[in-house]
Parts: sequence; structure tokens; C-alpha cells
Amino acid sequence: MSDPAAVMRGSTDELKSLKKALNANDPGVKIMKGIILAGGTGSRLYPLTKVTNKHLLPVYDKPMIYYPLQTLIDAGLDEILIVSGRGHAGHFLELLGSGSEWDVRLTYEIQDEAGGIAQALGLAEGFADEEDVVVILGDNIFQDSIREDVHSFLEGGRIFLKKVPDANRFGVAELDGGRVIGIEEKPEVPKSNYAVTGLYMYDGEVFDVISMLEPSGRGELEITDVNNYYIDQGRMSYRVLDGYWSDAGTFESLLRAGIMVEKYREKNAYQ
Repeated sequence: MSDPAAVMRGSTDELKSLKKALNANDPGVKIMKGIILAGGTGSRLYPLTKVTNKHLLPVYDKPMIYYPLQTLIDAGLDEILIVSGRGHAGHFLELLGSGSEWDVRLTYEIQDEAGGIAQALGLAEGFADEEDVVVILGDNIFQDSIREDVHSFLEGGRIFLKKVPDANRFGVAELDGGRVIGIEEKPEVPKSNYAVTGLYMYDGEVFDVISMLEPSGRGELEITDVNNYYIDQGRMSYRVLDGYWSDAGTFESLLRAGIMVEKYREKNAYQ
């Protein structure tokens, strides 16, 4: 009599092989998974975050997390993990459920304590299961589609940049001849006006990279260190975004994000 566990393992291995073959041989098919990082305490939005997670606060007419979720869905991803902190974690499940409303499958993971963006991403290793991933911060709102980026991504990493007037507030990409050669966090004198947004693509090696990181001076595992590893290896690409982008982690940016969405909706309603 066959061992059911062995049969299951064999089926899983065959499925992995099939997905890899599809990725390699058919440019019309791309197997990637989406990850929304929605942790943190939201202290900069207190007292609003006393009663719920900041990623569930409204941005114009929708909860904040709907926007990064829609970015991933519009890119064709249907397996999505949401990583949240412990506080109010159940609110995500009440709002989003299984994901059937959008014909996707949602999975949830808890980040027990703040340890940085890279640490939160590391919790997704089992979910990713060696496949490529698209990672988006739960308080980032994008107009641009990344569907073509998903289809064209082969290996390494990819970051998404936005030209801004106040680059010293962000991680800043240093560019040279169409290549990104470094990222600096909130520099006093930025080497470019291109901010690194909260949207990233990585191959399965990213989890090995995270396992090698040392905590920064803040005691956290920094996503900039992950990106600089890929840059040092010559395996980081980038794209400059054309449409609007905003985070929504402060009162000012939350208001700005809502106004941007409202203006975009109003403009397109008359076209």
C-alpha cells in the first residue's frame, strides 16, 4: 500500500517542477506570489491607531490595505500573504477574509514584534516556497501597473523608483548609466532625486540574504541592506514610475494620499 505522505510530497515536487518549467518556457505564464507587509505600531498616526491597525484606516473611500492588494491583483497574482503585527490582527481577517471576493487566496502571518521590513519579509519564507515574490508595503499607494514587470522578471531583484523633490526623506537610489549602484537611507545630500518606493521584486534567494543580515543601529533588519546585497552582486534592476505614489504613514501623507486618489478618480470620471 502506498504511503499517502510520500504521494503528497511527490505531487508537491512535481508541481514545483511544473511551475518552474512554465516560468522558463512560456513568457505568457508567470508564477509569482505577493506579500503585503502591514506590521508596525502606527505610532505616527496615534490616536487613530489606538483602535485599529493603520493599514485599515481609510484612504479616500477604501481601507488603506485595499490599494496594495489591488496593485498585486492587477499584476495577475492570486496567492497573497499579509504580514501584520499582533495588535488588531483579527481585523484583517474580518475585512478581507479568504480573498474570495477578489478571486485570490489570502494567507496571514503575524510579526510578533517590530524587527524591520526585512525581518517581516523573512516570515514569508515558507509561504514563498522558493518562488519569486512581489513585496509591497501596506501603506504605499501606487497608480502604475506592475503587470509587465511581473512577466519580464527573471532573477535577482527589482526596485521601483519615483522622482521626488524631497529625496532626503527617503531611501535614495544612486544611478549610473542605467544601473543602480547603491542605495542610501535618508541622506543629507542625496545623490539623486529618485526615492526607493515600498515595492520590490525578489527571487527565492532573498530569504538566504535575510538570514545573513545583521541588525542595524536601530536593532532592525533593514530592507536597504537586502537591496544593496543584490546591487553588489550586479543583480538589481529598477524601473522609474510615471504615476502617483505616496505612503500613508503620517497624518500629512495620509491626507495627501486621499487627495491624490480623489483627484485621479475625478479626472478619469470625465475621460
